[in-house]
Amino acid sequence: MFRHCQCYDGQRKGGGFMKKIQKVAYISMMVLVLLMPVLVLAALPNPEPPLTGGAVTLAEIEARITQIARFLIVIGVVLAVIFIIWGGIAYMFAGGDEGKTESAKARITNGIIGAAVVLAVGVILQTVAGLIARSFFNV
Repeated sequence: MFRHCQCYDGQRKGGGFMKKIQKVAYISMMVLVLLMPVLVLAALPNPEPPLTGGAVTLAEIEARITQIARFLIVIGVVLAVIFIIWGGIAYMFAGGDEGKTESAKARITNGIIGAAVVLAVGVILQTVAGLIARSFFNV
């Protein structure tokens, strides 16, 4: 019945056409990746870097460090609270199983340790930001 393909246990082997399409797609993507620098440089006849803008001050650096630190602290504390809540729920549903109880206790402990580490890192980053801007020692 299927003379053009080899059969295994009465089933037809397929995938020849899809393999060809995948090979053509792979080769096309590789060619595009290799030609991308040439195509990008062809778009700009005279590329010039922007020369506008002022110098970056220490106050701007401090503000950026503070902004990033606060964002990361909030994300870290939220994740720590999620772990603590997850551990509490797992502890409630442990049902007397010793392994599940120990796992839940470990999750709660790790959440508390994570929150403490995040808050300690926040204090360190705030101190470093203050030292960079020289406002820490009121100089």
